Amino acid sequence: MNSMITELHKKESLLDLQKLIAIPSVNTSDGTTNPPFGQEIANSLAEVLAISKSLGMITYSDPEGFYGYADYGQGEELVGILCHLDVVPEGDISLWETNPFEGVVKDGVIYGRGSQDDKGPTIAALYALKAVVDAGFTFNKRIRFIFGTDEETLWRCMDHYNLNEEAPTMGFVPDGVFPLTYAEKGLLQAKLIGPGSSEIALDCGEASNVVPGKASYSGQDAKEIAETLKEMETEVRLSGHKVTVNGKAVHASTAELGINAINQLAEGLAVHYEHPLLKFLAEKVAKETNGFSIFGEIKDELTGELTFNVGSISINEAVSEIVLDMRIPVEYTIEEIALTLEQVASEYGLIYQEYDAVPSLYVPKDSQLVQTLLAIYRNKTGDLTEPSTSGGATYARKMTNMVAFGAHFPHSKSFAHQENEGLKLEELYLAMDIYAEAIAQLCCEKQ
Repeated sequence: MNSMITELHKKESLLDLQKLIAIPSVNTSDGTTNPPFGQEIANSLAEVLAISKSLGMITYSDPEGFYGYADYGQGEELVGILCHLDVVPEGDISLWETNPFEGVVKDGVIYGRGSQDDKGPTIAALYALKAVVDAGFTFNKRIRFIFGTDEETLWRCMDHYNLNEEAPTMGFVPDGVFPLTYAEKGLLQAKLIGPGSSEIALDCGEASNVVPGKASYSGQDAKEIAETLKEMETEVRLSGHKVTVNGKAVHASTAELGINAINQLAEGLAVHYEHPLLKFLAEKVAKETNGFSIFGEIKDELTGELTFNVGSISINEAVSEIVLDMRIPVEYTIEEIALTLEQVASEYGLIYQEYDAVPSLYVPKDSQLVQTLLAIYRNKTGDLTEPSTSGGATYARKMTNMVAFGAHFPHSKSFAHQENEGLKLEELYLAMDIYAEAIAQLCCEKQ
């Protein structure tokens, strides 16, 4: 297949990606304001709609600020491409080699928060459409780019879209791994709430869907805590009355690849302090990432093991809380997992509170959508990797006949949700080429 991507497409797409990365679109509000998730996310939505309009699309912005979309083409059927503009926090700024919100290009890589997840793939898909239009294709279906603003938290943007707008008949989400993901585990995020404490104070972690790479405790007994942690073979740093556990931050869907600093810190603290949250973490979680001590083995052949992540912990005089992220194999229900967790938590005097729950996704491998996209990827790359299942949650599960389709390549390292997140330019442009062919085949008359 010949590529429709020109040098001009590459140059202009890179400039627009830098514009998006420069906007620190981290959620700073609770969804009850206007804009619902903070001004920077609103700015990011306005910027991507301006980019879409400059590419010849008709745009719409939800008056309440939850979503926007951009349309092109004509026909009864609507093909959807679902993207998100919000990003997770930058993490430990001292570990970044560049400004996380600048979009620095260095050695063929563009660095910045959102470059992989999901601003880079969004720009790749947008300029893929531009390439198809420039190549002179005739559209017999409408295509709609739907821009979400709340993907890293509660997906309220998609709920508002589905309540008010037309549903695509098929499509894809450029927020996964090539060749494509046809099944995704169910997502359950929950809080366990316990009593406060006058003896210990903690505030660690940022986002539930990130394995925390650092966790710190400050107190007069920091030296003793550090010694206990060292005996547990935990990597720690002591500075005055502050002890910091160094773990490894990764996305919660692949928790087994990380090292949860909160869990390790809690194990050490539980030796010195009697607190139900610490006891629960030490006895029922520890170094496990599959929830075995809570649920037993939760696993199926299609999507593998359950993943279990403690994303944050807080203890003050009034209350204590941990926030959990669980990715549940498709053959199990969210309800049965929630019931077991509630029962075990109650044994420690902890109150279970559901934060978010999203059902699993499954589109058969022999479906026309999967087979079309798979053939395009293979023809463009020569890579015969099989379609996959995932613990990651993408917008695909919010629509019917929708799959996650790139933009991350299977043999390339992912830095999503990590410091020094970056995207190779050659991969940005290859994804753009793949998406252009996908748009042409899904939306256009054969030339």
